[in-house]
Amino acid sequence: MFRGFFTNSVGTLASRILGFVRDLLTASILGAGVYSDIFFVAFKLPNLFRRLFGEGAFTQAFLPNFTASKKKGIFAASVLIRFFLFILFLTAVVWVFAPFFTKILAYGFSDEQITLATPFVRINFIYLAFIFIVTLFASMLQYRDHFATTAFSTALLNLAMIAALLLARGKDERSIVLYLSCGVVAGGFLQFLVHVYALKFTGMLRVLLGGFARLKNGVKAQTKGFYNNFFAGVVGASALQLSSFIDTFFASFLASGSISYLYYANRIFQLPLALFAIALSTAIFPRLTKQIKTNNQKEALNLIERGFYMLLTLLALSTIGGIMLSHEITKILFERGNFTATNTTQCAAVLAAYMVGLLPFGLSRIFSHWLYAHMKQKLSAKISLWCVFINVVLCALFFKPFGAVGLALASSITGGFLFVFNIYFFGFNNFLAIIKAKKILLILGLCALEIGILYVLKGLYYGNL
Repeated sequence: MFRGFFTNSVGTLASRILGFVRDLLTASILGAGVYSDIFFVAFKLPNLFRRLFGEGAFTQAFLPNFTASKKKGIFAASVLIRFFLFILFLTAVVWVFAPFFTKILAYGFSDEQITLATPFVRINFIYLAFIFIVTLFASMLQYRDHFATTAFSTALLNLAMIAALLLARGKDERSIVLYLSCGVVAGGFLQFLVHVYALKFTGMLRVLLGGFARLKNGVKAQTKGFYNNFFAGVVGASALQLSSFIDTFFASFLASGSISYLYYANRIFQLPLALFAIALSTAIFPRLTKQIKTNNQKEALNLIERGFYMLLTLLALSTIGGIMLSHEITKILFERGNFTATNTTQCAAVLAAYMVGLLPFGLSRIFSHWLYAHMKQKLSAKISLWCVFINVVLCALFFKPFGAVGLALASSITGGFLFVFNIYFFGFNNFLAIIKAKKILLILGLCALEIGILYVLKGLYYGNL
């Protein structure tokens, strides 16, 4: 577990560092205005589908079924063919009806903004086809306990986008967005190539190709239950992703730049979430699935307990640091070029509101994977629907009086509900069994120490002490 966690964390850190370089360049070259909003809307659409159909629901439905399947190659080949055809169909629909999809995502955009955004929505959506295949390959690699390729491959997307930004420097804003969009597609293609190599290295490519050959010879795949779990998982894995979509929808009615503030702040929020919560839950999931398949509940609960305390410590410290240093972090990362001091103040407030939800969203990853490993995707889907409804209500209540900050806060409160629901269905008795007073007190002590250190450091820096 810890080797997988370390690999995922280091890979994620490398990718996120490059991602921050990318965002730094984006903020400097493109700023926070109409065209930056247009790019983030265009980039958000394939990312939304990627997270709903790919990284979230797909892996959590595919891996348990792949583990249980006796004909793994046939199963993987059959799923790849069907889903790739579906992705091609979806891409064609988005290309034809791009203005409609753009309007849904950013309803507050004017007709002129919709027209400007439409071609970029089409280009960015090509990324989805590559990333779906990458997600399936990554799930097969996880079965082999190989995490490095997937963890580090996201860096290729960031490198491609950084190269696009450097090539676009000095050009008009529309050309910059065009270069960025092409960089997104190039990054997806590079991720696809490295995963093909990793499959060959681990021997899984031979398994997949053998599955294609046997399908061609008329052997049927055993996919019973997978598609039901997948479509339920689409909803079950979507709370955080749909919250981001809802944020963008409401932000399109606010002042220009609001979508960009949400994007930049969410990018910072996503760092500890990916570095710790996603990395650890990804490392735990294959082992958790195998333990549950062999009815070893004791070891499965032990995995959950170890993961819980590691995440509780790391995320609690990250939350405190993110809130107390929100202005300083935003200023260091983004305040240059077209990103002004006023932009920093507004973006930092959004970041602090997002960070409130880091702990509940992060801890929910561990307990939701317990449900997925038990093939309870439908239950997870119900939880997600409740949370989406709560988020919509909170966004509607908060976005007018509090602006973009209110939307980020609504997302964080929704994370609290998501955590409570997951604990309820994990079982309060199971949850109480992993609660150790001494460990909780130790973590609280570390948090208090961090607050004191940061307070003193800020006081010395600003001359208040």
